[in-house]
Amino acid sequence: MTRREWMLMLGGALAKPYAVCAQQPATPVVGFLSTGAPDIAIRYLKAWRKGLADAGFVEGPNLSVEYRWAEGKYDRAPALAADLVGRKVDVINTTSELAALAAKASTSTIPIVFSGLYDPVSLGLVESLPRPRGNLTGVAFSFDLLVEKRLQLLHELIPAATGIGLLTNPGSRTTAAQKELVTAAARALGLNVTMLTAGKPEELEAAFAAGSLQRIGCFIGNDAFFNVNSQQIVALAAHYSIPTIHFLRHIAEEGGLISYSPSFEEMAYQAGAYVGRILKGAKPADLPVQQPTRFELVINLKTAAPLGLTIPPSILARADEVIE
Repeated sequence: MTRREWMLMLGGALAKPYAVCAQQPATPVVGFLSTGAPDIAIRYLKAWRKGLADAGFVEGPNLSVEYRWAEGKYDRAPALAADLVGRKVDVINTTSELAALAAKASTSTIPIVFSGLYDPVSLGLVESLPRPRGNLTGVAFSFDLLVEKRLQLLHELIPAATGIGLLTNPGSRTTAAQKELVTAAARALGLNVTMLTAGKPEELEAAFAAGSLQRIGCFIGNDAFFNVNSQQIVALAAHYSIPTIHFLRHIAEEGGLISYSPSFEEMAYQAGAYVGRILKGAKPADLPVQQPTRFELVINLKTAAPLGLTIPPSILARADEVIE
């Protein structure tokens, strides 16, 4: 071998690692779009990141995440979704109906994984649960079954009440559906429904004051606005002595009377795992919409005592957590 041939071979060998490095794919970027706020999503994010990690993606080493929070202000969702699309993220993960709808309106090509919503078919997000089609898939739950269960629990807590209050956000797309489901379920239990509405923090007190005059328990609707303002809602429920049932576990833990919901941590994990699979090459259309398998009942006895309520043993026996 001549010196020239040796140098050419050595030069090729040294150049190879650099060539390989140059061909390495760029770190994927996931857009995380929520109509809620980061301080109430800590558990969700932990579970979501675990789903990603189990799929082989860890934020920092081999994954970047662009977070966008509407903090209960729904009119911000379309702009936040458009911003993520403009940044050409590889996948968008959404955590509510409005976030998913905003993302869908912004792109028909970037994969979208939704979680924490119900009935994605009627919302027009997917064609069916087994075959989503298009660029969306994710995790959804059956809201009508939850409504029946939550109303039954509230009725067991205050059996003398002849009616319940339903607190909804008039600015939410899902309000009409929630009203219809709750009214039908209440009618089956012989209960009347009083509509209480609030779409801004300053409107919440008037809603609770109206509920107090009716002397009824309150069914808090599923809405990011109520989640963001949960501390104010808990304080008002205590001030006006209104028993409440909530949709998120953390609200009962911070002072709400009772909560019953699917495990949002489980749904977050499932969503993270789906994002990971898509980053590896799976198509949303080939991933059936998943449903949660775990549901959580949390009871706060500290809140029940000032309300003069005795929690029936039948409810305590079913609780996943009792706060004393």
